[in-house]
Amino acid sequence: MTTQNGPVAGPGGDTVAAVVRQWQTVRPDIDTGPMEVIGRINRCAALLQQAEDAPLRRAGLTRAEFDLLGALRRTGHELTPGELARETFSSGAAVTKRLKLLQERELVERRADARDRRVAHVGLTEAGRDLVDAILPEQLAYETVVLSVLDGAGQGQLSGLLGELLAQLEGRLGVRKG
Repeated sequence: MTTQNGPVAGPGGDTVAAVVRQWQTVRPDIDTGPMEVIGRINRCAALLQQAEDAPLRRAGLTRAEFDLLGALRRTGHELTPGELARETFSSGAAVTKRLKLLQERELVERRADARDRRVAHVGLTEAGRDLVDAILPEQLAYETVVLSVLDGAGQGQLSGLLGELLAQLEGRLGVRKG
């Protein structure tokens, strides 16, 4: 069944299964196996982000802004905008725009490099650190509930498989690792 918003899962399936059934009906000659994996990854990511962003919305943050704050918190030291772009897989222009908004909210502060005034170092303010520390446990609690449908072994297996896929994709795309 299809609605205005797209395919609807039938009994015993998810929305991707419904899409796959539709493709198999009109194009039985093609292998929809990749769609079954990639489609589910994409659908899960979209649904997780919608729900997971609720704590961020309450704090007046976007996911991208929280990623910048989180990068500064987890590294434990100042970073340049270029380093933040690499840490968050963002463009330099996007990072600059987000940092301006976060600085206006007094969540980050910029400090000019003593040797090269063109270089800025960005650090969390106390308010920024406190905000990340307050939001992160709520984000992780949500993720724990979501993953509770899988037992520990299932979570480990899924994590391992996704890690293998991610490592392959990062290697193919030349993404710098940790």
